[in-house]
Amino acid sequence: MTAAAAPSPAGAPAGASTRVGSLDFVRGVVMILMAIDHVRVYSGVPAGGPTPGVFFTRWITHFVAPAFVFLAGTAAYLHGRRVGRAALARFLVTRGAWLVLLELTVIRVSWTFNVDFAHYLLAGVIWMIGWCMILLALLVYLPTRVIGGFGVATILGHNLLNYLPAETWKSLGEGPLGWLWSLVYGGGAVELGPGGPPLIILYVLVPWIGVMAAGYAFGLVVQMEPERRRTLCIRLGVALTVAFVALRALNGYGDRNHWSAGAPLSFLATSKYPASLLFLLMTLGPMLVLLGVAERARGRIAGAVTVFGRVPFFYYLLHIPLIHLLACLVSLVRTGAVDPWLFANHPMLPPEVPNGYMWSLPLLYLVWLVAIAILYVACRWYAALKARRRDWWLGYL
Repeated sequence: MTAAAAPSPAGAPAGASTRVGSLDFVRGVVMILMAIDHVRVYSGVPAGGPTPGVFFTRWITHFVAPAFVFLAGTAAYLHGRRVGRAALARFLVTRGAWLVLLELTVIRVSWTFNVDFAHYLLAGVIWMIGWCMILLALLVYLPTRVIGGFGVATILGHNLLNYLPAETWKSLGEGPLGWLWSLVYGGGAVELGPGGPPLIILYVLVPWIGVMAAGYAFGLVVQMEPERRRTLCIRLGVALTVAFVALRALNGYGDRNHWSAGAPLSFLATSKYPASLLFLLMTLGPMLVLLGVAERARGRIAGAVTVFGRVPFFYYLLHIPLIHLLACLVSLVRTGAVDPWLFANHPMLPPEVPNGYMWSLPLLYLVWLVAIAILYVACRWYAALKARRRDWWLGYL
């Protein structure tokens, strides 16, 4: 690894560097995991299933969105410490709007390799992060602990909406402000004007704005002395994980999907859309434990993982078209032609997988490893570029 790409020691004091190595390491881990699910999109393998291999291929990637959103809040806090609240608010608004625009254009084309925007638009994770950043810009003038309290209350309490009568849910979705309900919590498709394309809202704002707000307040922890920070992260992560197991065992509040003793994997099959309390406990708990463990991460593997975490959005923009191209190459090698199915609309509303197309899990993971190797080279170059230069536009990639 070149000196420019080598990470700061994960346990370095927060004030000793503009970055905290453990944050970059955890971001790198979740970016690597994310690529598994996005390779799966083009493999024809279903999103979860009755067999452990298929189930865990999807489940392991559930850690990505919570960690990404939580740490985006933490990064916002650290940025605000350097530039002040007013400059932070401006940055969050402009970057948030930029993310929303990219989700509806560049990322949409990357998923589909077509420009049939009339078919649908997808409000995915980048859309959600963009809007949450815009909302966070309104919150940053409040005391940090108040922001954290808002975040925790949102995470803990939003599942109370599950107890609304079905008639109330229907009226909220069909009323004059139904589009707003869909954006905030209901999800689903929103028609963009008469005859316009549907906007499929996959990631709603609640509870994700709570996750980002909690991550923002977590910046107070990041500023602690490394050993204290490490201990607190591990203890908090273990507490959240134990809370998940206890609440899930009760089969009550926290998730609308209950588990069954006859289907052991259902214990882990929590709701992601919208993200339930149990989904967030299940994912944020281990993430915090990893964050604490990463304080002592050293060596070449840790350094390579950290490279991805230093340039997460650059990685995101690059990995979808790269994986899509690799899927086209796999189709060409296997069948002598690129299957038209790969130019259908993904990851939402794809046509039925053609007979004989579905990949085996070993092939899926092989393509994932190839993609990660290529992405590492690109991300190492871009991380070195960001280390050398301070151009304003680098903050938006």
